[in-house]
Amino acid sequence: MPSHAHAFRSGNLRREIAALAARMMAEDGISDFGFAKRKAARQLGAVDAEVLPNNAEIEAELRAWQALYQDEEQPQRLHEMRSAAVEIMRLLEDFRPYLTGGALDGTAGRYSELEIDLYPESTKEVEIFFLNQDVAYEHREPRRPAPDLPEAILSFDWDDVPVRLSVYPASAERRGRRGQDRARLAQVEVLLQNAPATQGGEEAHG
Repeated sequence: MPSHAHAFRSGNLRREIAALAARMMAEDGISDFGFAKRKAARQLGAVDAEVLPNNAEIEAELRAWQALYQDEEQPQRLHEMRSAAVEIMRLLEDFRPYLTGGALDGTAGRYSELEIDLYPESTKEVEIFFLNQDVAYEHREPRRPAPDLPEAILSFDWDDVPVRLSVYPASAERRGRRGQDRARLAQVEVLLQNAPATQGGEEAHG
């Protein structure tokens, strides 16, 4: 049975990890909650998996950090990213685009990438389309092999917004990514029109 003192220390460390992970996401442009929490835990010398915060705890810290330090620029940046998302999703409509990540849930900040998932018939179709449109992009391989990782990641800049397209097989569209909200173009247009800085979004299968 853990002592009250141990529980108190664990709770404090958990909050410290969440706060540091949130700061990394805001300042360094890290978009992966898992990567941010593991990096923060290492820096704070945490080895007990039980003290790792969940994504919701980090997101709460991230919103608090942005409200404190980016209260004026963050809503404007969010609006810029959602505007770019609408333009890009219209351009790539044939490839079944979904907006995900910070631009959808409202936590995107100064260095965040715009994250869009595509479900084309083949990855080559997307790359050929980009070549025909004369869009310069970087082809990145997923970090490690796993069943739910994309087949390819294409990165490019849309004006001053960094964009990351994750290209999945068409068959993966129905199941999406576990625990990840996503939105089709029509939903993003509504988000943009009704409240540029509104937070949150629901998944739709268009």
